[in-house]
Amino acid sequence: MATDSLRTGTTVELEIGPVAHGGHCVARHDGRVVFVRHTLPGERVRARLTDAGPEAKFWRADAIEVLDASPDRVPSAWPAAGPGGVGGGELAHVALPAQRVWKETVLAEQLHRLARLDLAPRVEAAPGDDERGGLAYRTRIDLHVDAEGRAGMRAYRSHDVVPLTDMPLATEDVAALGLFDRRWPAGSRIEAVAPADGSPSLVLLDGAPFDLHSNRRDLRPNARAAVREHVRVGGTDYTYRVAAAGFWQVHREAPGLLAARVLEAVGDVAGATVLDLYSGAGLFSSPLADAVGPDGRLVAVEGDERAVKDARRNAHDRPQVELHAGDVADVLTGRRGAVAPVGAADVVVLDPPRTGAGRRVVDAVAALRPRRIVYVACDPAALARDIALLGERGWSDVTVTGHDLFPMTHHLEAVAVLDR
Repeated sequence: MATDSLRTGTTVELEIGPVAHGGHCVARHDGRVVFVRHTLPGERVRARLTDAGPEAKFWRADAIEVLDASPDRVPSAWPAAGPGGVGGGELAHVALPAQRVWKETVLAEQLHRLARLDLAPRVEAAPGDDERGGLAYRTRIDLHVDAEGRAGMRAYRSHDVVPLTDMPLATEDVAALGLFDRRWPAGSRIEAVAPADGSPSLVLLDGAPFDLHSNRRDLRPNARAAVREHVRVGGTDYTYRVAAAGFWQVHREAPGLLAARVLEAVGDVAGATVLDLYSGAGLFSSPLADAVGPDGRLVAVEGDERAVKDARRNAHDRPQVELHAGDVADVLTGRRGAVAPVGAADVVVLDPPRTGAGRRVVDAVAALRPRRIVYVACDPAALARDIALLGERGWSDVTVTGHDLFPMTHHLEAVAVLDR
């Protein structure tokens, strides 16, 4: 069949090439690049084109039949996330060790392509994940409700809701909420949080607390809309109030693991000035404040007012903490809530959203001339781009470690340490 005659829905046979950022592998059909999900390098598959056309620069496809299988292929740990199913489990057919090799490959490729760094970063498993088969790790899940009131998730690259009977990535405490066993208002959104230490869980329906026993939303102004998260870092126990609808690491081990990694990476900062950018509810702020001590200074900057409110409560007993609400670049450059009086910083820690920090923030950080930058990233491409920008400004000594905090998906967390 001629390439120009192929359209979305057509089935083709493909020889699968290398992995690519985004959870798919690269194949070619008559010279056309095809990004194929649900497969592995070296396989031969029959694939259904999901996004194709004669004018498209590349096509997308789902592998629907494996003709020659990779030795790294296993029975899917989450069949509902397979071809035509929900997004969020695109590596469920890949053995756990091979998932980490996949992510190491992508991380190294992005660092080489965008930052011109030839590194071979490891992607390390979180404690307990191998024993759990890479499942039951999410303490927070978001669901959508279909027209019949069934909870589910959206199909990949679609707004259509696929109803589910379970969500294997969710922890046992989230599963115990029984979210898939009841009917919900059609078209609504469900957010469920069950802290890793067994603290009381919380369910939001369209942003309002929902009582599972009375089956109704609690619209009172003082209704509980936050949870308590307990994290142990460096032998110290920290307690955080976190809005249920706010940002918090979803893997049950991630808060403690990443906070410990950041604390280790900053080194001895007693009496120093440390910036914590994109600080959220203060996961890193409190341990960093203890590290700088009463003679040091911890300056936290966060754009979400709700998170800043939580952070103020979480760090209320640490006078060395300064909290600034606003766009990070605006705050650092003095356009809003100026941090200009800092003058300089010894260490900068940043944990930006998936889009990364970007040129404006990199320029503002460089102007502070820190000796070290610790960058926590959830997207390897954005990380590599920002490392390249920082390299141009003098931070060329780089180490990167990956953490597999999203098993069964292509996502990973990485911590980069940059020195001048």
